[in-house]
Amino acid sequence: MCGITGWIDWRTDMRTETAAIHKMATTLNRRGPDDLRVWTSPHAGFGHARLVVVDPAGGIQPMTRTVANKDYTLVYNGELYNTEDIRTELLKQGHTFSGHSDTEVLLKSYIEWGSGCLEKFNGIFAFAIWNEQDQSLFMARDRLGVKPLFYSVLHGALIFGSELKALLANPKLDAVVDREGLADVMGLAPSRTPGQGIYKNISELRPGHMLNYDRNGAKVSRYWSLKSKEHTQDADETAGHIRELLTDTVSRQLFADVPVGMFLSGGLDSSALTALAAEIYKKEGKGPIRSYSIDYDENDKYFKSSAFQPNSDAPWIKKVSEELKTNHTNAIISIDTLADQLKEAVNVRDLPGMADVDSSLLWFCKEIKKDVTVGLSGECADEIFGGYPWFHQPEIMNIDGFPWMRSIDEREDLLNDSWKTKLKLKEYVHSQYRKTINETPRFAGDSKEEARRREISYLNIIWFMTNLLDRKDRMSMGASLEVRVPFSDHRLVEYVWNIPWEMKRYGGKEKGILRKAMEGILPDEVLYRKKSPYPKTHHPKYAETVKLLMDDVLSQKDAPLFEFVNKDKLKAINESGGFDTGTPYFGHPMYL
Repeated sequence: MCGITGWIDWRTDMRTETAAIHKMATTLNRRGPDDLRVWTSPHAGFGHARLVVVDPAGGIQPMTRTVANKDYTLVYNGELYNTEDIRTELLKQGHTFSGHSDTEVLLKSYIEWGSGCLEKFNGIFAFAIWNEQDQSLFMARDRLGVKPLFYSVLHGALIFGSELKALLANPKLDAVVDREGLADVMGLAPSRTPGQGIYKNISELRPGHMLNYDRNGAKVSRYWSLKSKEHTQDADETAGHIRELLTDTVSRQLFADVPVGMFLSGGLDSSALTALAAEIYKKEGKGPIRSYSIDYDENDKYFKSSAFQPNSDAPWIKKVSEELKTNHTNAIISIDTLADQLKEAVNVRDLPGMADVDSSLLWFCKEIKKDVTVGLSGECADEIFGGYPWFHQPEIMNIDGFPWMRSIDEREDLLNDSWKTKLKLKEYVHSQYRKTINETPRFAGDSKEEARRREISYLNIIWFMTNLLDRKDRMSMGASLEVRVPFSDHRLVEYVWNIPWEMKRYGGKEKGILRKAMEGILPDEVLYRKKSPYPKTHHPKYAETVKLLMDDVLSQKDAPLFEFVNKDKLKAINESGGFDTGTPYFGHPMYL
């Protein structure tokens, strides 16, 4: 992947701002360590930090192409998985190409079809295209939000970037968090309200949206949304179609000019992808697919089974890797390293995140990057197939609020009294929940229960899934590793969206239809293994280390945190061990 940034300004000659744009692009050098370039014209400037995956010479950015006497310049972060299909169409329209990169195909697609190009793309992307003759900017983000894109429209200028740090490096923007941004952080983090950029005057372009900008201002519009309709296929047909879609998706996403590997946890989702990838490699006569897993130092000694995490991953990972004959690496992170990576993980994410779940993933991606540049990961299956407890437990599913949000009272209680009044966290959180419920695509044929499950599914896709994708993007890009997510293929998401719940839980099992689709591909023990979340450490040393880190914060008399958070309450939580994210006080960071 890459990092992109840019600045459109009607009041400034952007050719004099090369140094400023270079500074913005430099903040993204982890996303693109292989090349950094800047392009400027009288009123537009782009910066691009590149991670080379396909066509090193032919994919250089910013990329300019001239067609019909018009100059178009592109900066792009992402991958198109149907590049060759689109290239064939464009060749028939008379376009020519100087390389085999998807970058040039994307740019020529926009030149040929305008915003209609988005309907043709199968991939993950965030990009911006400047039309010099029309003096207009077009930006778009992929349908499910795998790749990020933030922007600000202020004082006759539009500034954008892959990450918040790129925008905040611009001299026109100040790092000011307003009331709504603070309410988002305190009430909803690690999730964010769709479109919320946390900082004042900064927004995030929502997944499935595009933006047009010219001298008349910015116009944001939606180009993709889920459509609710009747599902007409039986279980056998449905499972067969899911299998076909996943096989095609994995095949497309394995393409790269650099080494590729698989994230493997031993669970259904990552094991299914690894099995499909191994079979594809075998048919293509390639060597064994690489696979990678993570564990924590002495977890075998301290692991405690629970309803939330019923068993350890290690035996399952070994079984799958041996069965599929993958070239497997098991990376074991020490507790000291896990704690040391906490601050770096926050800097990589730009915002509060998931504590050890982030820091371990950042370290894990660094380990994978030693061997490969591209990885395939199993995120999104639980959101689209209904793998979480709130899909199966009515008392959770029917809560009038985010079903995974268990700590709003504790969060509000942490605030100083004046900020409790200013932020009104309960009201804010519930209002964001209601906005999403109200935009859920409805189907007249749904029963009351089906309608509620559709709402829960939509909440998961808009909030929970985008949060996990955001985490995977930042931590992987923090290690200069490109991660692709086959379960977020929009064709699969659109199809599964309309599968009735009883069919989704085929055989009375969570994600039952996915398990049926993978029959014969995975061993039955793996195929029907109970869901287990991303692993965490159970070592008491981690809680002790985090307590010491928090002691250091509490010792600071002028820490900005204490402007709005009650220091005494933080101290009490820390002394009780409450900042170990496995404790009942906070729960698992994915289920806040």
